Amino acid sequence: MKILALDTTSGACSVALYCDGQTSEQFVRAERDHTRRLLPMVDRVLADAGLKLAQLDALAVSRGPGSFTGLRIAISCTQGLAFAADKPVVPVSSLAAMAAGARKLHPSWEGAPIVAMLDARMQQVYWGVYGADTPSDSLLPEAVQNPEQVVEKLRDSGLPQSIYGAGPGWHYFQEGEAPSETAAAVVKERDLEVPIRARDIAELALPLWQSGATVAAEALEPLYLRNEVTWQKRQKIRSQ
Repeated sequence: MKILALDTTSGACSVALYCDGQTSEQFVRAERDHTRRLLPMVDRVLADAGLKLAQLDALAVSRGPGSFTGLRIAISCTQGLAFAADKPVVPVSSLAAMAAGARKLHPSWEGAPIVAMLDARMQQVYWGVYGADTPSDSLLPEAVQNPEQVVEKLRDSGLPQSIYGAGPGWHYFQEGEAPSETAAAVVKERDLEVPIRARDIAELALPLWQSGATVAAEALEPLYLRNEVTWQKRQKIRSQ
């Protein structure tokens, strides 16, 4: 089984290859350099493995949520590669990938749910909750909300008391921010530095591919969650 995964969701650019049980990755933090870096990284990962695009079984990509521009770069690149090689695409949640990465970084978190969170700007966050048994699917619907709403939803969720937080969206809950005292009541520990990585997208894509959760390249669409903002940006782009 061979899956090539791409991600430019946030401040990093990464490409990974899952090949018969082994995962290799190119990862670099590049806030505004994704477009120039991405395809050379794809070439390098494939060359290192001695593979050509046609030998892949599928491609995988972060479907979002995340940066509007970042999502479009990775998705457009994935579409082009998938068209060229006539391969299916596995869309993977960026929040699920972040939670999977956090679980690797923190073995002590074991099987507890992880609340992955990205900064959605405008004093809001993208968030979801991921368990060890179903790492690709959020235990609560992925959403964009303000921090106070997140705390309220977690308190009413019936999730176990020991849950953990991952991702830069948790900065709203740092000391001095409005909901900081309530964050401690719903999560046991937080790691704000966990990145979204293509290696986690590739590994999450494997069971999704096996279950048939793929799309054709032309059907691949990002998931923004904040649809009204996305619509305004699309309208602005089309009018230029």
